[in-house]
Amino acid sequence: MKIAPSILSADIGDLDSAVEAATRGGADLIHVDVMDGHFVPNLSFGMPLIEALARRTELPLDVHLMVDNPASLLDDYVKAGASWISVHWEAASHLHRLLDRIRGHGVRAGVALNPATPIEVLTDALDLVDFVLLMSVNPGFSGQSFIPQSLVRAGRLRELLRESGREESVEIEMDGGVGPLNIGSISAAGVDICVSGSEVFGQPDPAEAIRLLHSRSEARQ
Repeated sequence: MKIAPSILSADIGDLDSAVEAATRGGADLIHVDVMDGHFVPNLSFGMPLIEALARRTELPLDVHLMVDNPASLLDDYVKAGASWISVHWEAASHLHRLLDRIRGHGVRAGVALNPATPIEVLTDALDLVDFVLLMSVNPGFSGQSFIPQSLVRAGRLRELLRESGREESVEIEMDGGVGPLNIGSISAAGVDICVSGSEVFGQPDPAEAIRLLHSRSEARQ
C-alpha cells in the first residue's frame, strides 16, 4: 500500500521538517488538501504552498481540490507542481472535460467521492480516471473518526473496477480517520493508497508513524 501523509496536519511553519520526515519514513506521496470555504466549511492551501513543497521534495504531490469550481484554477495548480489532482464528483459540472484537461497536462487524474455519494456515479467515467479518492470522513477538517461503511464502499468500487476491466489501471485511495488500528482492514478491503494526517504529523516521530502504517497495512488485518 502507498502512504500519503497529509500536509494539512503538519506544522506549516516548518515545511522542511515535514517533508524530511515524510521522505525518511518512506512516504509514497504528499497529500495536499485545497479548501475554498464554500464546498467545505474550511480554508486551506493554495498555489504558493504547492510551489513551496515542489521546491522541497521529489515526492509526487497529490492535490485534492475540495472547491466549488475546480476548473477555474486547474492550470495554475498544475504549474505549481501538482503530480496528481483529484476533483470532487459533487463539484464538477463537466467531469469528463475536466478529467481530460488534467490528463492532458500529463498529471494523474482522480475523482473524489463524499461518504454518501453512490459509487455507481463513476460508471461512465472510469475510462478517464487514474485513481478514485474515497472520503472516509465528511471532508473539511482533519482528526475526524473513520466511517466504517467506507470499507464496504471500497469493496463495491473494487468490484466495479473489475467488471469494467479497469482494476489494473485505476488505484483506490482513501482519506479520513486512517491510522494503524484500521489500516490493515482498509488494505484488506482493496484500497491501494491511504491518506493519513494527524496519525502521522500529530505523532512524536512522523517518520516512524509512516513506517508503522506501512507495516500494519501489510498485515491486512
